[in-house]
Amino acid sequence: MTILRNSIKLQCVLKKGDILIVGLDIGTTKIVAVVGEITPHGVHIVGIGSSPSKGLRKGVVINIEATVHAIHKAIEEAQRMAGCKIHKVSAGIAGAHIQGVNSHAVVAIKGGEVKQSDIDRAIEAAKAVSIPSDREVLHILPQEFLVDGQDGIREPLGMSGHRLEAKIHIVTGAISSAQNIIKCAQRCSLEVADIVLEQLASAHAVLSEDERELGVALVDIGGGTTDIALFCNGSIQHTSVIPIGGQHLTNDIAVGLRTPQENAEEIKKSYGSASAKMIGKDEVIEVPSIGARPERILRRQILGDILEPRVEEIFELIAQEINKVGLRELLASGVVITGGSALLPGMVEVAEHVIGLPVRRGSPQGVGGLLDVVNSPLYATGVGLVLYGARNLNRQQNFYSKVKNRIGAWIQDMI
Repeated sequence: MTILRNSIKLQCVLKKGDILIVGLDIGTTKIVAVVGEITPHGVHIVGIGSSPSKGLRKGVVINIEATVHAIHKAIEEAQRMAGCKIHKVSAGIAGAHIQGVNSHAVVAIKGGEVKQSDIDRAIEAAKAVSIPSDREVLHILPQEFLVDGQDGIREPLGMSGHRLEAKIHIVTGAISSAQNIIKCAQRCSLEVADIVLEQLASAHAVLSEDERELGVALVDIGGGTTDIALFCNGSIQHTSVIPIGGQHLTNDIAVGLRTPQENAEEIKKSYGSASAKMIGKDEVIEVPSIGARPERILRRQILGDILEPRVEEIFELIAQEINKVGLRELLASGVVITGGSALLPGMVEVAEHVIGLPVRRGSPQGVGGLLDVVNSPLYATGVGLVLYGARNLNRQQNFYSKVKNRIGAWIQDMI
């Protein structure tokens, strides 16, 4: 099934004609719809909707009905807040099925000057990698171009030379996973204008240009997976997914404290800490029991002892992934952690200790409007999907403007 790529359509329009972009973050534990208004001064968030998600496992849809119900609820809430009817969305995709690979190709420059057709041919040649029939290309992300061996070129158009090389990062995902996302959206009377890798979307919301240039690891710790994206010299160098997330922390609490899942999630949010050292020895918590048994009073230190090993495991796997691709020395800006699980107290401290790089917690930036509401790692992907859509829309408009100007100039020459 062919999915529309790199073409963000208009999502909905207010009565006064302002363009709105809608991002739909379909996560393992929650589904979030974020509505952003494109203004001359930037993107303003004007609507947000959120609903608990029980139809996904590790980022992949496993229950269509439950997912449709959660999407519908989140969209309705966002519509009421934004005051518009939502018809199209840019949806996020994640899961262990996501794979990224680097590729490059060399082509001859026709006429001694790089034209758009040369760039397109170089990228097309680099795309010629073997992809299984059950997988689909989600993104083609240019990293850099080389003209006659000169590296570090981002925009080779108009440069003189004889040989053009293109280095790209290709992201693929399971066709079935993408189709299920589209099917769920269609059941809610929504059209999916684009499907975007979630860590790529989050990067648009929480990373600065300086961090991308100097080198940074984005770590989006969601409910079912931990998504990684490594940036250097302004472009993405590596993507991967670790099938462990915040839900595993909740499961550990449920088993360790012998309490229902819902209560375990609430205990994690209210009293959890990634570092047992940050918990006072005299602190206690009430823990509901399973069945008709009475509540118990336990030391909060026990909760820290349960969470800390799992958090350390997540960051050890992240460190292994960074070391495996050999980019550790290039991450001068360190690590940025985001996603709902990044809110757990002590996460930054444990991450710095395990990974051995500077770490900060990333919240959405570069937007206006309901910033006080979305200023949380919880909304990084949703806001990022809006920013991704707005940036692609601007590129489209610039492209059409250039084409229009060229046609106009050609007509003037003919007169």
